[in-house]
Amino acid sequence: MVFKNIILTTINAKWIHPSLALRLLKANLGSLEEFCEIIEFALRQPLHEKLDQLLAALANNSCAGSTRILGISVSIWNHTATIELLKALEQTWSENQAIKPIIVLGGPEVTHLPPDSEIFNFADYVIRGEGEIAFRSLCESILQDDNRFSCAGVQNAAGSEQPSFIDARSGAALDEIKTAYHLYTDEDVTKKLIYVESSRGCPFRCEFCMSASDRTVREFPLEPFLAEMDTLIQRGAKTFKFLDRSFNTNIKRSLRIIEFFQNKIKQNSSSPCPPCSPCLREKNFQPLVVHFEMVPSIFPAELREALTRFPPGTLRLEIGIQTLNEEAAARIGRPSNPEKELETLRFLREETNAVIHADLIAGLPGEDLASFGRGFDKLLNVLINIKSYNVNKFEIQVGILKLLPGAVISRYNEAFRMRYNPLPPYEIEETSLITATDLRRIKNFSRFWELIVNRGLFKITKELSFDKFILLSDELLVFFGKNWGIDKKKLQNEIKNRAISLFFLS
Repeated sequence: MVFKNIILTTINAKWIHPSLALRLLKANLGSLEEFCEIIEFALRQPLHEKLDQLLAALANNSCAGSTRILGISVSIWNHTATIELLKALEQTWSENQAIKPIIVLGGPEVTHLPPDSEIFNFADYVIRGEGEIAFRSLCESILQDDNRFSCAGVQNAAGSEQPSFIDARSGAALDEIKTAYHLYTDEDVTKKLIYVESSRGCPFRCEFCMSASDRTVREFPLEPFLAEMDTLIQRGAKTFKFLDRSFNTNIKRSLRIIEFFQNKIKQNSSSPCPPCSPCLREKNFQPLVVHFEMVPSIFPAELREALTRFPPGTLRLEIGIQTLNEEAAARIGRPSNPEKELETLRFLREETNAVIHADLIAGLPGEDLASFGRGFDKLLNVLINIKSYNVNKFEIQVGILKLLPGAVISRYNEAFRMRYNPLPPYEIEETSLITATDLRRIKNFSRFWELIVNRGLFKITKELSFDKFILLSDELLVFFGKNWGIDKKKLQNEIKNRAISLFFLS
C-alpha cells in the first residue's frame, strides 16, 4: 500500500468547479506525486461531511511515525469556511490527543494577508504566491529523511505560534511548470466545468485588483497547450473556462486558440452519437462551449470576424466594463473609453452568437449612486436595444467593490471615506458619496437582478431602468423579507400581481 503522505484540499464554490490549482500542485511534486491525494469540497457542503472525509483520509494514510502534510488552498470566497474547518480539525485532534499533520496554506487569499490574520494561527507554513515549485521544495524538505515514505518516516514537526512564510510571488517561468490537465478525472471532464489557462498575469493596473502591482503577462507554450486541450476533448470535456484575465491582449495567440476551438466545435457538431448510445441524438447532444474573459477596448477587425464564426450556444464572453465613469476609471488606473467599449458590446450583441456577461462595480472612489445608475442604464440599453431580443444572450453582474488584502486602492480610504467590512469578502460598506443604506440597496438590486433577469425568469422591456428596478427590488425585499432562497414560482407570481410594465413573460 502506498501511503498518501500529502493531502491537498480546498473548498470550491460549487461541486461543478474543480480546482486547477490543486491539480497543478500535485502534478509538480515530481517523485512525490504518487504519494499525494486530492480531496475537494463544495462551499454549501455541511461541515461534518468535510471534517469526516478529511479525518478518514488522514487516518487511512497514516502509520506510526509517518509525516503527513495537509495543504489547503484558500480564496476570498472560502476563507471563512476554511477557518471553520481548521477549527473543527484542531478541536478533534486536541480531544483525541492525535498527532496533527503539518498544515500548509496557499492560494490568492493568503498571499497578501497580514501575518497576524486569524487563519495563520492554524498553519505551520504559508506559501505566498504561485505554489507549484515552492510547495514541492517544501514537501521535499519536510520528507527528506524518509525517502521510502514508509512507517519509518520522520515525526510531525511541532507547530509554532507563527507559521513560516515562504515568498513565491515572483513566479516561475511557465515552461518550467508541468501542466495538470491529466489529473482531471473522467467525472470532471464529463460533468463539470474544465478550468484551463493559456497565460497568467494582466498588463493593466486596475487598483482594486492584485495585478496592479505586476503588469507581467506570461504565456504557456501554445502548441503543447492546444495538444492538452485536444486530449481533454477526446476524453469528453465539453465546457472550457479560461482563467486568463485578459485573453485578447495577444491577438495573434488569441486567434490561434479561437480557431482551434472552432474546428473542434465543428467536428463535435457533425459527429454522430456514440454507437453504444441507443437514445436519440437530439436529446443527448451537448455542444462544446468555451468561455473567455476579454478586454472591451481590444477588438480589432480580425478578432471580431473570428468571433462571428461561433455557432449559437458555444461561446460565452466575460467583458469587464467595471465603470463607465471616465473620471472614476482614471482614478483607479483603469483604461477607459466608454464609447468604444459600448460599441464593442453592441457589435457582440448584434453580430455574434456569444452569451455576454458584463460586469459593473459599485462603490468605486468618487462615483456616486446617480453616476453608477447612469452607467448601468447605458450598458443595459446597448445590450437590450437590438431587433432580435434574446434574454439568454446577456447577463449583467453588479458587483460590490472589495478591498483585497494588499490592493493599492486602499490609498483612497481616507480621501473618500471608504469603509469596508473587515471580514471576507471585504466589501465596501460606505463611501463619501454613497451611503451605507444605498450600498445595501445596490447589493439587494444585484441579487434580484440575478434571480429575475440573468436567470431568465422574465423577459424585460426597453422601458426598464436602474431607478425602476432598484425600487422594485426594494419592494421585493420588504415583501419576502430576504433575497435568497425564494421560491421561483412565488417570485414570478409576486411580480405578476404587481401589474408592473417592467416585465412580461418570456
